[in-house]
Amino acid sequence: MDETTIDRDAMGRLAKALAFVCGPDHPTTVALKIAAETGTDRDIKAARSLFLKLKPGERKAALAMLGE
Repeated sequence: MDETTIDRDAMGRLAKALAFVCGPDHPTTVALKIAAETGTDRDIKAARSLFLKLKPGERKAALAMLGE
């Protein structure tokens, strides 16, 4: 799978996990929700960029919630 390609459903689940970790109004959570809804390259790139700027612990916690 291409590194920039992500399934819209997975993005939506990641947004829900991040809402729990960082809050529903966090810019990254909002960007992930928008990217999951639209699926446009621009929105996906913006969400991915914001996600990578999160603190490592926040990223890890959100990803761990997806694994459960």
